Amino acid sequence: MLYPMRDLLAEGKRGGLDSRKENFMAQAFVTGGSGFIGQVLVRRLRSEGHSVRALVRSEESAAKVSALGAAPVRGELADPVTWRDAVTDSDVLFHLAAETDITASRERHELVSVRGTQAVVNAARYAQVPRLVHCGSEAALLAGDPLVDVDETAPLRPDSEAAYCAVKAIAEAIVLDANAPGLAVVSIRPRFVWGPGSILTDGLVTAARAGQFAWIDGGRHTTDVTFVDNAVEGLMLGWQRGRPGQAYFITDRHRVTLRDFLQALFGIYGVTTPIPDLDTETAARQVPVPARWFLGQPCLLRTGKAVAELGYEPVVSHAAGLDAVRNSLAVGA
Repeated sequence: MLYPMRDLLAEGKRGGLDSRKENFMAQAFVTGGSGFIGQVLVRRLRSEGHSVRALVRSEESAAKVSALGAAPVRGELADPVTWRDAVTDSDVLFHLAAETDITASRERHELVSVRGTQAVVNAARYAQVPRLVHCGSEAALLAGDPLVDVDETAPLRPDSEAAYCAVKAIAEAIVLDANAPGLAVVSIRPRFVWGPGSILTDGLVTAARAGQFAWIDGGRHTTDVTFVDNAVEGLMLGWQRGRPGQAYFITDRHRVTLRDFLQALFGIYGVTTPIPDLDTETAARQVPVPARWFLGQPCLLRTGKAVAELGYEPVVSHAAGLDAVRNSLAVGA
C-alpha cells in the first residue's frame, strides 16, 4: 500500500517517515531539474514512485525533464508569480537552480542565485510546502583561506571577493533564515560534483584540450569530491531526515589528490594535451578567484554530521564512479 506523503508528516517528525519511505508517494517540485544534478535527482524521485513537477524556461529543458517522467512547469525562477501555483500540494521543494558560471557578472549571480532563491522561499510559503531542500556548496565558505578540516560551524562568507562565493553565501543564508514552523528548510552542500554529464568536468576537459589549464602548485593538494549520485543521496536524506534549519556537507568520503583525480578523468576523456605546472605566485597573478581557490587549494570537509544525523553513506564508490563516466562516454561515442 502507498501512503500520501502529507499523511505521514507527523509520523516523520517522530522518526517514522524514513522507516516507511518505501511505502509512501510524494509530490515533489524541483527547480534546476534539467541541470546536471537535477536530472539525476528527478530520475531518483521517479524511480521511487514520487511525482515530480520541474520548473523550466525553455522547450529544451521541458523535453529533458519530460523524458525523465517529470511534468514541466514553464516560468521564470526570479518571478514566482509565473510558477508558484504549480507548487501547491507539493510535499517537498528541492531548489537546485543557480548560476553555475563562476565568471558571470555579480549582477547575473544576484539575479539567479539571490533573487531566485528568495523567490523559491516565497513560493514555498505561498504554497504552504512543509519542506524545502536547498542544494548549497562549500563555495559559500570560501574567501581566500583553504577549507581544511572544516565542519558546518564555519561561517558563511558573503564578504568574499569572488562574486560566485559571496552570492552562494547570501543564497544559503536566505534559505536557512526562512526556517520556521510550517516550513522546515535544510541545505545540502556537496563539494566538486562529478559524474557522467558533469558541466564542471566538461569545462575542465575543454580547457585542458585547448591548452588553457595548468596544475597550480603541481596540483598535489588533497581535496574532497562528490559523485553526482552521492550528492542526490544527500538531497534525499536532507528531505527525509534533515534537522530543520541545518546545513550538511556531503562528499564521496574518499579524498583524492586533485592531480591524480583529474588525470584519471582526462584519460577517460582522451585528453592528450600536455598540461604545464603553474607556481603559486604566477597563479595569483593569472588565475582569477574563485577558480584559483577551487583548483589551487586543499579542501577537506567533515561529513560526520551528515553521517550521524542523516545516516549518510556514499551510494557509489570512487572506482564505480569512474566506471560510470567511462561507460557513459562509450555509449555516446
